[in-house]
Amino acid sequence: MKLKLIGYIRLNGLIEVVTGLHIGAGKEDIEIGGKDNPVILNPLDGTPYIPGSSLKGKMRALLEWDTGVHPEGKVRGFQGGYDADDPILKIFGVPATEQNSKDRPCLGPTRLLVGDAFLATDQDGGSRDWRRSFREGQWQTEEKSENCLNRITAMANPRPMERVPAGVQFAFRMRYRVFDVDGDGGKADRENFRWVLKGMALLEDDALGGGGSRGSGIVRFYGLDCTNDKGNTINADLAEVRKNPPTWIAPQHCNR
Repeated sequence: MKLKLIGYIRLNGLIEVVTGLHIGAGKEDIEIGGKDNPVILNPLDGTPYIPGSSLKGKMRALLEWDTGVHPEGKVRGFQGGYDADDPILKIFGVPATEQNSKDRPCLGPTRLLVGDAFLATDQDGGSRDWRRSFREGQWQTEEKSENCLNRITAMANPRPMERVPAGVQFAFRMRYRVFDVDGDGGKADRENFRWVLKGMALLEDDALGGGGSRGSGIVRFYGLDCTNDKGNTINADLAEVRKNPPTWIAPQHCNR
């Protein structure tokens, strides 16, 4: 396989929190009066953000559900054979050690690069400067208390969870590499870009972060600005993708 990087598709926009968002930071120490399940914060200014790995990982997981998952829940393409035409593996990548064998053809580098999404500012097109207003104390994260009840005694076991409140906006940035693969002029990668948009549409219909089945983590994308290297606009209408989605069914040998 001959690969040549010939450009990027640039996708910028906003993520609005529709219901409280919890992406946990994890805790090594237990502090008196501290929060049990804090959200992840930028260590430089203490503001919440959405890690790019959370966005990319959830989009990949939803797309694997859409096209077929391993019966044991394993990530497709990381063990065993896979199909050379699998768009999910081309976009999101597989380890180099899994490629270049008889049943594992070379797919090339990961196409989709997803940056961390930080609180939106006026320059990002946000409805307000969310970063500055957070630092100035105009809004704060919320603590949502949930209870696990004993069905016999009705004794409650509280589970407090910190969340970014509904209405907050984050600015995100994605970059999608376009490769000329064996002289195709980037045709395959440009066609596969629609899978990125489908992943975003699936995420809007699902949830991001923790507690999604209990009401948390509903988000929506808007203000999408998608262009190529020449500055030409690329259609990034998620409603259109829902009506005319790309389709691909993973063969049985693709770790399904």
